[in-house]
Formats: sequence, structure tokens, C-alpha cells
Amino acid sequence: MRFLKMTFLLAVIFLSGSIIAQEENNFEISKSLEIYGDIMRQLNLNYADNINPGNLNQDAIDAMLKNLDPYTVYIPESKMEDYELMSKGEYGGIGAMIQKQGDWVVISEPYEGFPAQKSGLQAGDEIRVIDGDSARGKSTSAVSEKLKGTPGTAVNVTIRHFNSNTDTTYTIVREKVKIPNVPYYGMVSKNIGYISLIQFSQNAGNDVKNAFLTLKKEHKNLKGVVFDLRSNGGGLLNEAVKIANIWLPKNRLIVKTKGKIKANTHTYNTQAAAIDTKIPLVILVNGNTASASEIVSGSMQDYDRGVIIGSRTFGKGLVQNVIPISYNSKLKVTIAKYYIPSGRCIQAINYFDRQQGDDPSKVPDSLINAFKTKGGRTVYDGGGIEPDIKIKNQKFNQVTGDLYAQNYIFKFANRYRSRHDSISDPGLFTVSDSLFEAFKNFVGDKFDYKTETEAVLKRLRESAEREAYASAIDSTIQILEKEVKEEKKKDLDKNKEEIKQLLRIEIITRYYYQKGKVQSSLIDDPEIAKAIEVINNVDEYQSILKGISKTSVEEK
Repeated sequence: MRFLKMTFLLAVIFLSGSIIAQEENNFEISKSLEIYGDIMRQLNLNYADNINPGNLNQDAIDAMLKNLDPYTVYIPESKMEDYELMSKGEYGGIGAMIQKQGDWVVISEPYEGFPAQKSGLQAGDEIRVIDGDSARGKSTSAVSEKLKGTPGTAVNVTIRHFNSNTDTTYTIVREKVKIPNVPYYGMVSKNIGYISLIQFSQNAGNDVKNAFLTLKKEHKNLKGVVFDLRSNGGGLLNEAVKIANIWLPKNRLIVKTKGKIKANTHTYNTQAAAIDTKIPLVILVNGNTASASEIVSGSMQDYDRGVIIGSRTFGKGLVQNVIPISYNSKLKVTIAKYYIPSGRCIQAINYFDRQQGDDPSKVPDSLINAFKTKGGRTVYDGGGIEPDIKIKNQKFNQVTGDLYAQNYIFKFANRYRSRHDSISDPGLFTVSDSLFEAFKNFVGDKFDYKTETEAVLKRLRESAEREAYASAIDSTIQILEKEVKEEKKKDLDKNKEEIKQLLRIEIITRYYYQKGKVQSSLIDDPEIAKAIEVINNVDEYQSILKGISKTSVEEK
């Protein structure tokens, strides 16, 4: 009896404390709204110049939400159509990626089968005028807004094609542009399939399922599948559950969400019989693999269903919901954390337990907890999904990176496309030595970049001048600068293979678009090579999943 009284008393105290805290919050909200309204009215009445209440309100809301997390955002009525379309992985427009180059925005990649491509627009074409308005100096976002619109409506676009001195005007009818969830699937070796998933928008589950079934149907001796989630930022949670269900049996827990209120706490299980619970599976991930992608890769790891290869994932373990609010606006708000089957939350950044004004921080090592997979392997929370086999991200040399950043590779591919009507299949096309020499001639003396060595020599010269050593060592510095300049002439040849790799992918994209780009990028991919090796070695594959083999091996 005494125990029951004590339990009842504690419950009353807890409930009372919760009610008091809620009442204090409600009072603060009412007080803040009253103050905010008074400030806005006084500004409108007394400020020396006219104000724009809508813009001020937007700024105030953005500043308030900035103190929470980057995923909680206000969506005004003016942005609702774009948001609704993009949440479905589609939008109304001409179907092209664009980028800023100098004074103009150019087509960087038309989507195959959509209005821009069907109208004859190609990568490198400058967008000069849109519906009578000059696009000179406009940002990519401003141009994008002008090109987007309701499907079925027309937009007049004046284009200056690559290597042309004249302008051509096209009347392009906008369409509903659907970005494919699965841009490519196929075979990466004789008996090993590959599926690339770039987002979790509507129908992602069916798209992956159909790709997998096609691979099984067309390749009777299929012995494994590589599922590529690299740089997939996530999307719809229910699609993640459907994809996990392809390889995991019915009634398996995939993810649990836990929110502050009961309505935001849910459990998501697989709902159907799996397509295949036995076929060897490798999941590729990297630092931009996030959210729904981590649910899929994490559930496969927790059930010991597949081997994870790559680098540690992003670590987004937060769930958002979109709530309707006044004046046809919506609030996308973080409502819960999610937990994958082993019980771990993989959120890497702590947005919640911090003082006002403090920057968010990573979860400290002292708060990292160990969990067990179904087979008994140890896994950890608080920092994304740790791969079973770690492979460093491929980093290009500075010279190659600068060639790409300064659009030399982009422009050379455009020139190549203007001179060649067709090329061989993506899996067969290569950049010959003669084509590489043509690229070097194309670059010529125009390519300007600064090496780290040059930066060091510049700092040395400045230090020598400050410390009065300049006259003594100036001749030595000049000799070093001259030698560096001579060595730089060899940089393109020293980085020949990786430059040829980027040239091949860029040229193939001009003819085979996104599908060809993905297919071509797999040829020199070290993670693909490792995935094939693991699937072909049954003993290694099984030993990793059983925790026998040493995992997280750094591949050089």
C-alpha cells in the first residue's frame, strides 16, 4: 500500500511539473506574440521609410528557426507549388540542369526525354533571354524561377548555342519533369548486378524492386547485387521501408520514431514477403549518404543482410513532418528521432542540448553507445553508419580539380559533341592518347592555377622582405619559382589518367545523359571493384557478416 501511495505521489508530481512547464511555455508564447505584433505595428507607423512587413516577417521566422536545426523550415504560400512538386521528385519546367558561367547561365545537362533535350538544347548553350527579359547577370536561382512553371504552359527562351555567334529563340512547352529515382541499373561484371538510387521520392520502392526483378529475370546466374546509395540524401521514410523489404522478410522492424508526443512515435515494419533474402548484397555509402539511405543501409547492417562498403555516412537521425499553418503556408518541423533495428540512433550532430547562441556539436565519444546486430556484431550510435569495409573517398589532384572547376573539361566535352554526332556505347568509349593531346592543346596557356608550392614561396618572399632577408635569398627564390613553373608544364601529363577519366565521363554524358554518366563512372570505381571482389569471395562475405573477418579495413 505504501509503495502504491509513493508511486501515485511521484506520478502526480511529474504530471504537475509537466503542466506547470506547459503553462509557462504558453505564457511565453502569448507574451512574445504580443511584443512581436507591437514591434511590427510601431515600425509600420514610425519607421523613417516604408517597410515591407512580409519580408520582415520572413526574416524573423528564418532567424527563429535557425536556432533549432537546418531541417525545420517555413514554407510560405508562394513556395508551396515548388515544394509539393519537389517532394514528389518532380517539378514543372523544361528539364535541364543549369550553372553560372561568367555573365550568363548555361545549360549544364539537359534531362533525356524532356522539353529542353527534345527542343535541341545541349550542354554549354547560353540562356540569353526568357520571355523577353534579358538573363545577363542573373543568378541560377533567378533563371530557374523563370524557366519553371505550370506543366502545359509555354516559355520563350533565346539560346546562344555553344560555339555560335547568333541567337535562336525556342518556344518550349513546360512538362512535369520527373527526376528518376533509379537513373541506372545493369551489370558490373558477368554475374553481379548494380542498382543506383539517387533519391527516395514517390515510387522509389517500386523502382528499385522492378530494377532488381529485371536483373534476376535477364541474368539467371545472378550471384550478387551492388546497391549504390552514395550521395543519396534521403527522402520518404515509407519508401525506405519498402526498399528494405525487397531483401528482408515480412514483419521485420526497420525503423522506430520517438517524438516528444505520442502521436509522433511510430514503428515501421516490413509489410510483404521479401523478393530475395539470400542473394549476396553490398551497399555502397559515403559521407553524403543520409536519412532514408541510412535507414536502409543501417537495417541491412543490423540484420547482417548485406556488407556495407565506403565511408562513414552523414548521420541524420531526425524525422520531419509537414504541418499546415495559416494562409496556405506550411511548417516542415523536426518531430522525432529515428532508431534502426539494433536500437541505435545514428544522429551525428546534437542540435538540442545546447545553450542559446551556441553552435551545434558532434555527439562526444563519451556518449557513444554500443549495440549488437542480429548476429552479434558490435555497432555504434551517434555518428552515422560505419561501413564494414572502409575505403577512402577518391580525391583528384589539385590540377585535375582546377581543370574541372574552371570548366575546361566541361567546355572540351561541348566542343567534342559539336564535332561528333555519335560515339560508341558508354561501356566501350575511351579517351585515346590523341584525344588527350587535343585536350592539352585546347587548354593551352589559358589554364591558370596556383600550387601549394607557389603559395609557400610567396609567403617565404613576404617573410624575407619583412625580416630583411630579401636581398640575401631573392635569387634562390627566383630559381625555385622558375623550376616550379617548368614543372607545372608537366602537370597535365602527370595526372593524365584521372584527367582522361573525367573527360570520358563528361563526353559520354553529352550523348547518353544521366544514365550513361552513371554507367561510365563505374569503370574506374575502387568501391565497385571491392564490392565485386567481396561478392565473388563467398568466405569473405560470410565472415564479415558473422563478425569473424576483421572489418573496417582501410583500402588504399
